[in-house]
Amino acid sequence: MYLSALYRYPVKSARAQPLQASAVGNLGLAGDRRWMVVEEENGRFLTQRAWPLLGQIAAAEGAAGQLILEAPGLAPLEVAVPVADEGLRGVTIWRDTLRVPDAGDAAAAWLSGLLGKAVRLVHCPEPRARYLPSGYGLNSDRAAFPDGFPLLLIGQASLDELSRRVGRPMEMLRFRPNLVVEGAEAFAEDRWKRIRIGEMTFRVLKPSVRCIFTTLDPATGERSPDREPLTTLKRFREREGDVLFGQNLAVDGVGELKVGMTVEVLE
Repeated sequence: MYLSALYRYPVKSARAQPLQASAVGNLGLAGDRRWMVVEEENGRFLTQRAWPLLGQIAAAEGAAGQLILEAPGLAPLEVAVPVADEGLRGVTIWRDTLRVPDAGDAAAAWLSGLLGKAVRLVHCPEPRARYLPSGYGLNSDRAAFPDGFPLLLIGQASLDELSRRVGRPMEMLRFRPNLVVEGAEAFAEDRWKRIRIGEMTFRVLKPSVRCIFTTLDPATGERSPDREPLTTLKRFREREGDVLFGQNLAVDGVGELKVGMTVEVLE
């Protein structure tokens, strides 16, 4: 088995950024979901579930660590990483509330113009990261702005089997994984508890619960009229009302991942 793809999402719900290598630490891949768009009025997070236009935003890290935003019809915008303890804004992501630095008026204006709604851009410095959902992981495990966990892994064979059942190819990025593994049988990751990739060890914490997000075309943001692949997943991957696909992970230590690294099941 080997690591066949790496993806990070600098801004929550914006486009994926394919990588050949990445540093990895307590919050997952370096720079993954450290930025998030929130409603100006109440700080509640926005995602493609209700705002598909977020998927048209391409985000990258500049040479000085700044965020570079691009979207169709708009001039690119560079956003400096805000000071960790200044300009704090209260935000809500699912059941979590936290105070994180606001990225400033220029970023807010750029995003508000794109979305047609008053929004702000916020950043999560590592000291302000969230704890994982109760009952999962260690007290030292943290996450920035993913839905709940630092890393998401999907087996390529699992996607291939899903595509076979749907009757047409499904894009991996509908599921927004960080790590894609090839060489295992379909849904083998459901049975893993600990794995090693290169020199790094990862704990498999829980299956990923899927939602309407998976019905959005990752390139266009258009919703599948037949609600695929969610419709098919419900037929054979629903457990106690949750539709499951992929596994959430936490990492032990720090290191680097590279596409092509060997994946070994430890437990």
